[in-house]
Amino acid sequence: MKHTSGSWDEPSFPAHPTVAVDAIILFEPGKIVLIKRRFPPFKDFWALPGGIVKYGESVEEALLREVKEETGLTVKIKKLVGVYSNPNRDPRGHVISICFLCEFSDGVLKASSDAADINVFSLEEVSSLQLAFDHLKMIIDSGVL
Repeated sequence: MKHTSGSWDEPSFPAHPTVAVDAIILFEPGKIVLIKRRFPPFKDFWALPGGIVKYGESVEEALLREVKEETGLTVKIKKLVGVYSNPNRDPRGHVISICFLCEFSDGVLKASSDAADINVFSLEEVSSLQLAFDHLKMIIDSGVL
């Protein structure tokens, strides 16, 4: 975020890295939740639910908010999977993503307006899908695949 004339503006992608979160949601044993992206980059690719951390928000709060907004689900964070900081991982700019493994707690699966679709996939199916960003690496790193 940049400071201008006494107030904070939130540019889409500032000159410094942006922090994001991603969730690997274990919906039931051997199955995870993915959303199909409605907009670029990676339009029509499957992706992990997640998004940008807002100013004043912890990464855990951001993760729970983004999961609820994008999927309609409430989850329990099980563990930190990793931090993904390759400056070229997102074509829009330098985005550092913090990925968590989560477990479904409650809610009804429902795609948000920025998702073209939402589905639960078996881990076998996931490895054959076109996934956005470095999300396949995140899933592999989590140890579930």
